[in-house]
Amino acid sequence: MSKWMLTVLFLIGSVFVTNLIPFSSFFRYLDTMIHEFGHAAATLLLSGKVMYIELYADHSGVTRSLITKPWSRIPVGLAGYMSASLFAWLLFALNGRSRQKEGLYTITLLAVISLVLFVRNGYGMMWLAGFIALNVVVLLWGNRVVMKWYYLVLAFLTLEESVSGALYILILAINRPGQAGDSTLLAQASGIPAPVWGAWFLLFALWCAKRALQCFFGKRRSRSRPGEREVGNAYAGYERR
Repeated sequence: MSKWMLTVLFLIGSVFVTNLIPFSSFFRYLDTMIHEFGHAAATLLLSGKVMYIELYADHSGVTRSLITKPWSRIPVGLAGYMSASLFAWLLFALNGRSRQKEGLYTITLLAVISLVLFVRNGYGMMWLAGFIALNVVVLLWGNRVVMKWYYLVLAFLTLEESVSGALYILILAINRPGQAGDSTLLAQASGIPAPVWGAWFLLFALWCAKRALQCFFGKRRSRSRPGEREVGNAYAGYERR
């Protein structure tokens, strides 16, 4: 069985398992936060202005930006889904190096920046405040085992959401290309049909998921076979609907 098929099957199984975790829906907003933060960061890097970010109760979000350079709409539009996929990979890369605490500090820092600088709707601010408080509790008072499992829950939920979000936007781009969020905006900016952008988001998300799982299982193999050396495991408005 190919690694791509194994990646898809593992993600499907992971969805069923994580849905059994109490309050898992609360933590799935992390992917939305990273998605919108990616849009905001790209806007600022390209000399634009971020007006505000809103996070909604249905796990969607929106970033309103002022962009003066028409061509910059493309990299800003790409930044949301791609940032979420890359961040999921990063979380697993850090886990593979037993750096869960650094990963949790990074997550918390991005949440604080989002709350202070960008997010302005009531629901989004309440979620960020609660999420930050919970992370601080785990960082300050959680033991090593608690921190590890808490981190893995965040990592797997972020990975699942990065792929499922990209799949949803592809389906939406095929069925309703004029209402497919980032894919629609990219189509308007580039002239390339929305389904093409949706397909790109999904392929990129699956590629990042494959690399993330290689980090995860590579670590498990290296622990179970301490006498062997592992080779080849490299670490290496915009809406989310």
